[in-house]
Amino acid sequence: MESRNVRLDRLEKGGLQVEGLELTVGDIEREELWDEPAGPYHLPGIKDLRRWDHLLLGRYDSSYEPTRDVCDLCTFGPCDLTDGKKSACGLDISGQTARMNLLTTVMGAAAHLSHAREIVEHVIEKFGPDVEIDMGSKNDVEAPMVRVIAGTIPETVGDLLPVVEYCEEEMNHLTSATSTMQEGSPLEFDSKSLHAGMMDNLALEIADIAQISAFDMPRGDEDAPLAEIGMGTMDPEKPVVLAIGHNVAPGTSIIDYMVENGLEEEVEVGAVCCNAHDMTRINPHVNVVGALSKQVKYIRTGAPDVVVIDEQCIRADVLEECRKVGARLVACSGQAVHELQDVSDRDPGDIVEMMVDGEDGVFLPEIEKVGEVAIETARSVYEDRLGRKAIPEVDELQGIIDSCTECGRCDRACPEFLPITDAMVDGMEENGGDWSGLEELWDRCVGCTRCDEVCPVMDPMSVQETASEHRWKTERNVVRTGRGPINDTEIRNVGAPIVLGEIPGVVAFVGCDNYPDGGRSVAEVIRDLAERNYIVLTSGCSAMTAGDHTFEDGQTVYEMFDGRFDKGCVSNVGSCVANAHIVDAALKIANLFANVPLRDNFEEVSDYVLHRIGAVGVCWGVYHQKALAIANGAKRWGIPVVQGPHGVKFRRQELGRPDLDERWVVNDANRDYEEVQIEPAPEHLGYSAESIEEMAVMAVKLCMRPNDTRQGRMIKLTNYIDLYRKYFDEYPSDLARFVRHEKEVPLTEREEVMEVLEDRGWEPRETPNPTMLREEDRLI
Repeated sequence: MESRNVRLDRLEKGGLQVEGLELTVGDIEREELWDEPAGPYHLPGIKDLRRWDHLLLGRYDSSYEPTRDVCDLCTFGPCDLTDGKKSACGLDISGQTARMNLLTTVMGAAAHLSHAREIVEHVIEKFGPDVEIDMGSKNDVEAPMVRVIAGTIPETVGDLLPVVEYCEEEMNHLTSATSTMQEGSPLEFDSKSLHAGMMDNLALEIADIAQISAFDMPRGDEDAPLAEIGMGTMDPEKPVVLAIGHNVAPGTSIIDYMVENGLEEEVEVGAVCCNAHDMTRINPHVNVVGALSKQVKYIRTGAPDVVVIDEQCIRADVLEECRKVGARLVACSGQAVHELQDVSDRDPGDIVEMMVDGEDGVFLPEIEKVGEVAIETARSVYEDRLGRKAIPEVDELQGIIDSCTECGRCDRACPEFLPITDAMVDGMEENGGDWSGLEELWDRCVGCTRCDEVCPVMDPMSVQETASEHRWKTERNVVRTGRGPINDTEIRNVGAPIVLGEIPGVVAFVGCDNYPDGGRSVAEVIRDLAERNYIVLTSGCSAMTAGDHTFEDGQTVYEMFDGRFDKGCVSNVGSCVANAHIVDAALKIANLFANVPLRDNFEEVSDYVLHRIGAVGVCWGVYHQKALAIANGAKRWGIPVVQGPHGVKFRRQELGRPDLDERWVVNDANRDYEEVQIEPAPEHLGYSAESIEEMAVMAVKLCMRPNDTRQGRMIKLTNYIDLYRKYFDEYPSDLARFVRHEKEVPLTEREEVMEVLEDRGWEPRETPNPTMLREEDRLI
């Protein structure tokens, strides 16, 4: 890697302050650190992994699902793309849909990459470039994606800057490809979407490695502590500071100021979304208010005195919502400034005085000042704010409900199609005033406020909130804090049983909480899979959802199951950037169990993951563009992804065709790379399920791999058959495709299943050593 000059406008470390510091960063390939050969793909560019992408997309068809049949991205438009017509630039509806999928992926990846640069630069500015990368004593293979893609073993946070710059260069090319009169092939747009996803995943790894190393977050903690979660976790009778966003740097300033001044008992500090994960990874006493859907709900209660925002997953109307309750807003990132006055050059005391005197918000990118400003402002204004809120009083609620016109606009606006009007009608005094339906809606509501925007007489979401006040005021459950990386020691223990199929699979629940019917069903599927000995991972809003719900014994899944990376365990890796550790676990299995070299060896590593490691990502509540970027990256690594029904709005699925035998031909490495037929496993690469039942069955099904041993396949088929019968009350119609030998059929089902299979002309098959690559393409 070439040396690069990096300029830092300011560096503070201890009592040292340096302006205009220039660093030379690079030359970090360090041949002496490697004990494995190099593959052919060093810092792959936009065109370099096309062969692998075409192999994947040749097996898994892109099913395009346009949300519009018009393009208006240039002044030739709007162009009609119906009935096979092309736009003025020559794109048809498939090309335009693939282009929009790429553009959406680039948006999501850019958010994560910007975050990675900001956190790396913040660490360097605060501690210097020589902060040692430390993933804990149980991890020698840190930064697996950096090793595969950049061919380097970074030793310090400063070593990560050249990798960030590589990602930024690739993102520039990818963004260029979306412009008018550039790429014309849907397949090539799809290839570029996978490349953008890979850049996203790499940025995630960089960001989390930097913050773990600098802020002493858990390093593969197999028994990470539990933290409280819920809107009732913070005492509104105390000054309350609420952090929203994804960059933990302002959160560290808040925590440091609180601890250094002994204010832990006087001030309540909590967070929404991924900041909640990362702040509790630093200090488990920080309160986790909840996932993205709780953002507006909690502000409207009036509890927060000060809201601190940085970047990503912040409501565009957050300042307006704060004004409704008199809360002060502190914006810390240039990505979300909200027309606020830049007060960087002012003393913290002066900024606090401004806020106390009535300034409703400030822009403060000087991170080291944020903690003092936020906490002291909260301490100064909270008494005057007590009792302010933007939801109705309970004694006002009946009259508001009775004013409902039953127009149904709220039902039509709701992205989850919740029966809001029916709940309002049931709650009317003339119908008995039953508010239980409104309480139930509050549990299922995703907090988008679309019903508020269309209702002519009330804010239906706030009505639901008041009707449920007695519940959310006491809402206190637990979520396991983010553990960070999966340890090398854990990988060595489970690598063989995962690859052989004896552990039925690794299922990762990731992403947003835009659930079609509330989050409880997600927690139930997690419990079900853990009880069936799957390794279950969680992250982001999905991890919070898992902690939001208790079962018959009053426990969440984090209390019911261990936090190790092992069968029958449920482990939270952390925030969105911690999703990198899920992909990293698959790469570590390839490397530590099968000795597949990582260095510059993308194709061989991904081919191994696709055909041997039964890992599946589930993003049931998909919402943000970042979720698509994460998913497209996982797919390129060979990890299938199941999304919820909203996933089709990202315009593409990658679906296998099990009816076409020619799609399921691989080279058998045990037979001189002779072409052989395999079963359709994994059957799909990207799939949007329509129901929670379909999602659960598909997740289990996609854990099957052609490399499964007979015992491993029997275990996987046992779960597939059992779940299918549980939800659909019949045997899977495609069972014959996945049974290669009679002994793979579960003993309790064997006689009945074999009778069905033989009626369908089933014949036994051998288990190959499968690869889509040629012998000369592999290092092992």
